Amino acid sequence: MTKQKFGLTGTALKTIALVLMVMDHIHYFFEFTGVVPEWFSMLARLSAPLFLFCTVEGFAHTHDRRRYFLRIWAIGTAMGTVEFFMIYAGAFRRGDGFYPMNAIFQQFMLLCIIWQGIDWLRQRQFVRGALAAAMPILWPFCIAALLTLFPKIQDAPIGSTVLAWLITAPFPMWSGITDGSWYYFFGGIALYALYNHKHLRLAVWAVFTFLTDFVMVYLQVHSLPDFAFSQMFTVYYEWLGVFAVIGMALYNGQRGSGHKQLFYWFYPAHVYLLYGASCLVYNLLQ
Repeated sequence: MTKQKFGLTGTALKTIALVLMVMDHIHYFFEFTGVVPEWFSMLARLSAPLFLFCTVEGFAHTHDRRRYFLRIWAIGTAMGTVEFFMIYAGAFRRGDGFYPMNAIFQQFMLLCIIWQGIDWLRQRQFVRGALAAAMPILWPFCIAALLTLFPKIQDAPIGSTVLAWLITAPFPMWSGITDGSWYYFFGGIALYALYNHKHLRLAVWAVFTFLTDFVMVYLQVHSLPDFAFSQMFTVYYEWLGVFAVIGMALYNGQRGSGHKQLFYWFYPAHVYLLYGASCLVYNLLQ
């Protein structure tokens, strides 16, 4: 029997992140009612970084990376396909045009490919390591080059539709994923690249998150006519995710028991259940 170490197990971190995620999505789906408090989403800024950290740990310790990746890819592709129909066909949208843009599994799928490439590079398998690490990053530029060389693809209904589905569902571009951001994506790369430097990777994550979510945002909005610095704590609060570092630092390296498959199935299930409930509430309020 493994002796319990001080700190939080992987299961405990996932549970905290899951509770915060549900709070965030309650606010996300029911914000239109005006009754869900903003602090639901403020606290939940810790959720996505904690799930990313747990995914890094899961990928590093899983005994079957192929199965781990395929599970993430399958859920991401299925949710991406639903989003494709919502975007391009207007299907399943709420009465006000709202639809869920939850694609965190697609972020994780792309990151898993890069993480595997990093490991191959560490093992001096330079060719496939470089290809795996670079392709997800270069993929948006490849699509842009394809459309430049063959512009008629966009004019062909079938071709443009197939291409739109491919880059929305099974082969998404990090630049087009609607859940997360480019700095979440590159932050995930840093967390794994610095995996063997426990304290350094957390410091890099914290600094990177603060620079991108606070400093950069402030530089973009501070010149707006009605801007007040207090809005960095009430409106532009994405930077609060920096405090997820506390949970990461408390991780004790143990997986913990229970909930092994919970997040995989809970995530899509709760997204669509909450979305369906929001559609019903919206219709009742009209």
